[in-house]
Amino acid sequence: MGLISITCFVICLFLAALWVIPYIGLKNIHPAASWVVGGLVLGLIGLVSVAYWGLFLNILTRKSLPGAKRFRGLTIKLFLPLMVLIGRIFGLDKEHIRLSFISVNNEMVLAEARRYAPKDILLLMPHCLQNSRCDKRLTYDINNCERCGKCPIAGLLGLHDKYGVNLAVATGGTIARRIVVQLRPRMIIAVACHRDLSSGIQDTYPLPVYGVLNERPNGPCLDTTVSIERVEEMLHRFIDPDKAEIGRTIATGQAAGK
Repeated sequence: MGLISITCFVICLFLAALWVIPYIGLKNIHPAASWVVGGLVLGLIGLVSVAYWGLFLNILTRKSLPGAKRFRGLTIKLFLPLMVLIGRIFGLDKEHIRLSFISVNNEMVLAEARRYAPKDILLLMPHCLQNSRCDKRLTYDINNCERCGKCPIAGLLGLHDKYGVNLAVATGGTIARRIVVQLRPRMIIAVACHRDLSSGIQDTYPLPVYGVLNERPNGPCLDTTVSIERVEEMLHRFIDPDKAEIGRTIATGQAAGK
């Protein structure tokens, strides 16, 4: 919340400056002009403040407050771009900004406290989870996996079998969007790096996306891994146990051919 707090403060400061700086000039136009502009600016500051405190309380209480979806939308569409801009001005690391955004997004998704049928949940995975020495084309059909256990794909297929959720592996953002259009999930648990997660959350809004960061012991995009326990923990959180059904595995090749 630190970066969002700073962003909100800077927005309010900027809006106030729009009134204070031309205050003297506006009085020369009309005696009431400065007060009219001041009222408009104060109204905008009020809206930004209400949005910020609504977001803050939503995360603090972890309860779905009235307008919670709008708060998440404001964070995704307004606060993130401004956080990046302010981060550049102050020389903040982009990764830190994206991690902050993903954390806030996840808290808001949890605060909505919704549960879904397994068929409405999509586990969306990056192709870099596959062992680079494996000769199986999992990005074409994930069911080609022999479940040897040398990469996390076997464990993820196990979660698919156990809970009946949908599972897909994507080679990039374009294919990921096609998979989402094809499956039409109501909720996504996505695994990726901070860059792809932050852009994916923006691209799929208003769909709720819970982001799980992958681990990169060999650097980016090569033999990455993910905690299966963490993914399963989130499945427990989001699955409605009374609506268990069988999900599907979707191949990148199938999605690309649509």
